[in-house]
Amino acid sequence: MELLLENKVAIVTGAGSGIGQETAILFAKHGAKVVVSDVNEAGGKETINKIEAAGGTSMWVRADVSKPADCENLAKEALAKYGRLDIACNNAGISGEQSPLADMSIENWQHVISVNLDSVFYCMKYQIPAMLKTGGGSIVNISSILGSVGFPGASAYVAAKHGMVGLTRTAALDHSAQGIRVNAVGPGFIETPLLSGLDENLKGMLVSMHPIGRLGQPAEVAELILWLSSDKASFATGAYYPIDGGYLAR
Repeated sequence: MELLLENKVAIVTGAGSGIGQETAILFAKHGAKVVVSDVNEAGGKETINKIEAAGGTSMWVRADVSKPADCENLAKEALAKYGRLDIACNNAGISGEQSPLADMSIENWQHVISVNLDSVFYCMKYQIPAMLKTGGGSIVNISSILGSVGFPGASAYVAAKHGMVGLTRTAALDHSAQGIRVNAVGPGFIETPLLSGLDENLKGMLVSMHPIGRLGQPAEVAELILWLSSDKASFATGAYYPIDGGYLAR
């Protein structure tokens, strides 16, 4: 098997479950040393164990990405341990309260924007200088199909994911000439812990919105993230890549 990330160092946030966990494991499988980060220590340690059981290399750094100091520390820890930073997958996020905009609490709005949007700015602010120390790198921000369209009852989440796409495009314009590629991935509804509380009727409704006839799997999204993170995607920057089973084609 060709190792797409051999000798690379990667940070993955929200790596304790779902898309983040699958991405961290796949990165390690392809030769990267992976900095596994989450607020969920048990999930993060599970990811570490899976990586190391398969012969990969990783380290654990707890980070609340809504806090700038934690994001700065993530980049510092990667440099201190491995001497470089080549790849970042900014995946951490929350769904938040589901309610019409006028009924949504201000606290929920602020929390969702902080975790899902502010965090991406904070992470990139510290990841980019770290990458520049060795000539550049690749950043993949995990948005959503809701970074392109609306969804009832999810104004904070939708606003954050739209904002992330704009932030991604602008970061690419700011730093592509320095060797930093920045892209966003827009998953459809994926079988992750974010959907674990849904009843079967609601889940069935979500399935029906994907022409492919099912929800996505985290490992399928991880494959796209891997490609964008690798040198195979050397001309890809400033773009938004849906992976949605046809959701946006309806």
